[in-house]
Amino acid sequence: MGVGGVISGNYFGWQTGLIAGGFGGLFLATLVIAAMYVCLVFSIAELSAAMPLAGGFYNFTRAAFGTDRAFLNGLTDAIEYVTTPAVIVAGIAGYMRALAPVTPEWTWWVVFYCIFVFINVKGAALSFRVSMGITILAAAVLVFFYGSALATGAFQWTLALNITPEPGGTAFLPRGWHGVFAALPYAVWFYLAIEQLPLSAEESYDAERDMPKALKWGIVSLLALSLCTLVLNSGVGPGAAGVGASNSPLEVGFRAVFRSGATSAVLSLISLTGLIASFHSIIYAYGRLLYALSRSGYLPAFLGHVGRWRTPDTSLIFGGALGLGLCFLAAHYSGSVGAALLNMAVFGALLSYILVLASFLRLRIDRPNMRRPYRSPLGVWGAILGIVLGLTCLAATFAVPAFRPGVFGTAAFIAVMLCYYWLYRRPRMEDYESQTSALAPE
Repeated sequence: MGVGGVISGNYFGWQTGLIAGGFGGLFLATLVIAAMYVCLVFSIAELSAAMPLAGGFYNFTRAAFGTDRAFLNGLTDAIEYVTTPAVIVAGIAGYMRALAPVTPEWTWWVVFYCIFVFINVKGAALSFRVSMGITILAAAVLVFFYGSALATGAFQWTLALNITPEPGGTAFLPRGWHGVFAALPYAVWFYLAIEQLPLSAEESYDAERDMPKALKWGIVSLLALSLCTLVLNSGVGPGAAGVGASNSPLEVGFRAVFRSGATSAVLSLISLTGLIASFHSIIYAYGRLLYALSRSGYLPAFLGHVGRWRTPDTSLIFGGALGLGLCFLAAHYSGSVGAALLNMAVFGALLSYILVLASFLRLRIDRPNMRRPYRSPLGVWGAILGIVLGLTCLAATFAVPAFRPGVFGTAAFIAVMLCYYWLYRRPRMEDYESQTSALAPE
């Protein structure tokens, strides 16, 4: 699940960072973001082992700061998990163009949402089996591409550096150091959503042991995949300039490697695997999160309904409808649906990261004797570094003027929901403060 929820970032989303910062800018941005995620993963590994509850981040924040800031963390998580499938389905539609060029993109949005929301509604066991199978196939496709690009000689360093430098720029940093800053949100896409794993804590056999292990091996796998994808996909075919402008970068890479050996339909189908793996996994995540927030009193009660297959069917359908709506809004107001939604998803994710790392620090300081089956080797300083890098990346979401309206819109939505919570929901909630001590026993 950890790799499956993220692997689509190697298929779509990251390539826009080549336009924003050039190969060098995106490469350095990826190293910065990789450091942030390592800090985050070790911190949430400790928290998820200490508090193996299905609500994930907002439960950690509730234990550290109480119900009010827990709502903010749950809200930003929900923004990330509802928006991310919308980004991915925009990428799926881009790959499907090779199969059916005349079919409108919105048709694919609706079709794929319907299929994978239905699979998740049908049951957790089916959902996990589908996720495992697709993730293994998606990783195998990437490894096959890496080997093929090197074995056939299609990869060339000069192609990765073929973006024309701006005045004062170089071949490695064509947009200068500002390009590194502007590329940060796109580098996040290589790792975004591995933090969904604590949402499945109650469905694991031994969360105290399995969750830290899954998080650590997941991030190691993603670090290797991200660097190989960035280097090898940027240096084939039309190079960084052409790959960065494409909505289907891996398909472009396959065409460069197998110029006359495969049809466009086969290439598109192969390249869809990673997108589908993450799309399916994150639908599972938003369903569990909306359900948990509803059962805790933060969201309306109807989202806490459990259907005949013992899944949160109402939350899954409601989140899918919101995601589809975001696709149509982004198509109307932005020229690039995927890139605009990506910045919105990253904005929500970064806010939740900062809050959960602050929760880690608070619990380390205020509750040093709390039972911790696993302890982060980076400790307090790792969480502090993660917060600093998270704040830096949060500022970078405003670096591309065309996507600022989406980020401002997300911030406005958060403000509206905070008003909803303080003026309407909070007075009607049960007093959950008395339960906080039970979340993390001493």
